[in-house]
Amino acid sequence: MEKRPLIHKIDFLWSGLDKVLGLIVLSLVAISIVTFISASSGTHVQLIDQARNLVLAYMVMLVVSRIPPKWLEKSAVWIYTIGIALLLAVAMFGLIRKGARRWVNVGVVIQPSEIMKIAMPLMLAWYFQKREGILKNWDYGVATLLLALPVALIARQPDLGTSLLVLASGLYVIILAGFPWKYIIPVVGLGTLGILLIIIFGGYICEPQVSWPILHDYQKNRICTLLNPSSDPLGKGFHTIQSVIAIGSGGLFGKGWLNGTQAHLEFIPEKHTDFIFAVFSEEFGLLGNVVLLGLFAALIQRGFAISSNAPTLFTRLLGGAITLIFFTYAFVNMGMVSGLLPVVGVPLPFISYGGTALVTLGVGVGILMSIHRYRRLVQS
Repeated sequence: MEKRPLIHKIDFLWSGLDKVLGLIVLSLVAISIVTFISASSGTHVQLIDQARNLVLAYMVMLVVSRIPPKWLEKSAVWIYTIGIALLLAVAMFGLIRKGARRWVNVGVVIQPSEIMKIAMPLMLAWYFQKREGILKNWDYGVATLLLALPVALIARQPDLGTSLLVLASGLYVIILAGFPWKYIIPVVGLGTLGILLIIIFGGYICEPQVSWPILHDYQKNRICTLLNPSSDPLGKGFHTIQSVIAIGSGGLFGKGWLNGTQAHLEFIPEKHTDFIFAVFSEEFGLLGNVVLLGLFAALIQRGFAISSNAPTLFTRLLGGAITLIFFTYAFVNMGMVSGLLPVVGVPLPFISYGGTALVTLGVGVGILMSIHRYRRLVQS
């Protein structure tokens, strides 16, 4: 009996997966490991911790990639309902850490808001699939209510960053489902006007005695710090100022791997998590950033290619929303670290250190892989 080569014995680890998407993600992971070795110096975390997280995310991706999209569609309501129940549990008796009530102990300590990043597009894609062919304007109102409930519960914890990501994930599905542009354009216009007014009147509205409705004081401070980081260079503006210095000091070619002074002299806070992009920029410069941006662009393009070829409305909406979630993660993180957006605690996808965030990203990639696999099985 002929003995099978080892490579054939373990081909289940990649058989049926989209090789282009897999290669892109693998390239991002390689950058993550190289950058993490430098960024983690002086911290309590080790490379073995990040390697464990990456392996866990890969195993989750592998499992999810083998779940037929039809099963995901059938379980969408249950996943959404469980997510809402856990968010309510957080509101009633959740654990408080660093001044926020975001976790709940269900035998293990979990952060339910992370579940909603996937549960939200699943639920809305299921809803629009059910209404396909009979969609009315009021269906968008129902979808908005389904979206508003978890966003409100997460924002109340408070967790502005995650609530915005969940909001974006739901809005992407609603827009991709055909929400009329005549309603979108006025909202975008009002948002743009609001940003301009904040910039123009920032000197007044950022005064300590001026309170902002809805937002907490720390959220107001983040926006005001964005407008003028130098107003508190050793306090609220420290993160932004130091990360911008690191990015600018990298120049065209960077200072070289392990040679970033801002990172190794401990000027960059949260350098292995939210601000890892500053470490990468300082050490690999503009050329490194071009490569990184190219990989993210390729990731988004491949996600859209898989979604556009999906056989059902559910898989098209779900795949498109997840692809845009990847874009949102990268855009918000890079904008935040570059001083263009407020600091909201969003990791750089596949690059930043983390456990829960990497698993969530693994689920997202697994769903895209599942959509690709399902399309191939339908056509075969």
